[in-house]
Amino acid sequence: MTEGATEPTRIVEVERKYDVDDDTPLPAWTDVAAVLSVTDGELRELDARYFDTAEAELARAGVAVRRRTGGGDAGWHIKGPRQGDGRLEISWPLGDDDTVPEAVREALGRWTSAPLAPLARIENSRTAYLLRGEGGVIAEFVDDRVRTTDLRGGTRRQWREWEVELGPAAPDDEAERERFFAAVESVVFAAGARAAASDSKLGRALGA
Repeated sequence: MTEGATEPTRIVEVERKYDVDDDTPLPAWTDVAAVLSVTDGELRELDARYFDTAEAELARAGVAVRRRTGGGDAGWHIKGPRQGDGRLEISWPLGDDDTVPEAVREALGRWTSAPLAPLARIENSRTAYLLRGEGGVIAEFVDDRVRTTDLRGGTRRQWREWEVELGPAAPDDEAERERFFAAVESVVFAAGARAAASDSKLGRALGA
């Protein structure tokens, strides 16, 4: 890494997505035994620019690069290839403009050294809720109203989706996590949600 560069933050996101209609009511989280309380919704206005090479090398590798403002994790993010429900996310501070920082370029070196250009803009009015259990936050549930622009041709799309991402008090055991997600999906599907048509907002923004 370039001398003096800020060390990135690394987390593994474990989440699942669901498609919902504009008028779908929120799930009845009190019907999930592990959930003891739910916080009030917190509105976050997110605005992200995604980047890729002219040959879409990052997309073909299952990698996404974005600069996002809004929310508690504003900054530059690299999302690595998905492995099951998990995906490594590496984050750096925002910087002053849309110029891709050298530290981000270095981290992308395993996939490409080609120039990057803006690919899509994704705006998201997100309402976030924390699902709390005995040990703390089991998961974060977000209700996303997404608006996208394909910067290659100007195509605009919009949709609503839900995400459930495991929190610090989620079970460590894989079997227990699956049981938790099964309970989550019982209330999510009962509310009217469907399995997501795509696990990637970027892919959906580009028509995949």
